[in-house]
Amino acid sequence: MIIKGKSRAGAAGLAKHLGNAETNERITLLETRGTVADDLRGALLEMEAYAAGSRCQKSLYHAAISPGLQYRLSPEQQREAFDTLEAELGLTGRSRVVVLHEKLGRQHFHMVWSRIDLGTMKSASDSHNYRKHEKAARDLERAFGHERVQGAHVERGGVKRPARTPSRSELRQEERTGIKSQRVRADVTAIFRASDSAASFAAALAERGYILAPGDRRDFVIVDHAGGIHSLARRIEDMKAEQLRQFMAPIDRSTLPDIERAREIAAQRSRETDELEQSKSQGRKERKYASGADYVSQTRAALKDHQKRQKQLDARADAIRMFDDESGKRKNNTSTRNDDSKPAKKPKRSRIQEMNAEFGKESATNEAKLKKLQDGSTERGADDPLSKAPGRDRTRGR
Repeated sequence: MIIKGKSRAGAAGLAKHLGNAETNERITLLETRGTVADDLRGALLEMEAYAAGSRCQKSLYHAAISPGLQYRLSPEQQREAFDTLEAELGLTGRSRVVVLHEKLGRQHFHMVWSRIDLGTMKSASDSHNYRKHEKAARDLERAFGHERVQGAHVERGGVKRPARTPSRSELRQEERTGIKSQRVRADVTAIFRASDSAASFAAALAERGYILAPGDRRDFVIVDHAGGIHSLARRIEDMKAEQLRQFMAPIDRSTLPDIERAREIAAQRSRETDELEQSKSQGRKERKYASGADYVSQTRAALKDHQKRQKQLDARADAIRMFDDESGKRKNNTSTRNDDSKPAKKPKRSRIQEMNAEFGKESATNEAKLKKLQDGSTERGADDPLSKAPGRDRTRGR
């Protein structure tokens, strides 16, 4: 069992995250306690409002309990798990919200407490929360008979500290960029071990596409080709911050680009790489056209390429046609349901159809007038410009 959590603010953003149905197959609000609102967003906003009379800036504590994939907690075990973690964190009796997420057959629970004691308007301490998480997890594993997970803070028993797992922000960055932090860690570790100085290490990083930059909260960070930001110390195995600081001392931080500039450089390199790949693809295509010495071979190659592109266009047109058909069916169903309440609207004509209709009416009118003039059955009025033409007798020649 793994338990993670921290203090935070932003009730609205947390409610959006916990209610996100796109990344979870099922979302269930299990409990709201100590709030007037009984919905997720309302309860979290109400809990955040408790801090208005205090100086606490992160008034919510958000934790997640993840049992092993092979385990599913019964309702009694769920309540025991929530109460055990609550007591360990010193949040007993505080307002809380519990949400169940299920995805790919695995369940995990999110709990949010208010850290504010409404009687004293003081916030509960969140110190040593990692140790408290692991202690609660080990107690629950023993109580439920689950397989033990080795932690980094309690009950080590002489076991080497396990490798650090990615944080939530790192996991979101991996989803956004498609670059796994473990892959970057292996790559940067290999570069570091092959370098004998800070200068050679920085040069090797640049050669592999990483941009070295000074961090806002850390000494150095690296930016990958997709714009992802990584702490340099965390991407080198068995590296301590002080050890890295001494190794990188010869590097002048003022000569390095800041993080925003490094991300711009990475984006520019990515665009150049894409353009180069497109150019290579075009070159390969042209070589296929010129593979034959005669005109027939080139024509056949061009015809194959045309047929391939035509299939892609046909598939896209079929998809659009199917979408339009489905939209038409929905519109027809909607109009059928509304026949009793509203009269059907006339189909709206396009501007071109209206212009054609007006032109047709005008042409018909002009043809009728011309026919009457030829028959001599219509007298020109005073406003007719032909009747005002000087020097011409309208009756001569008849």
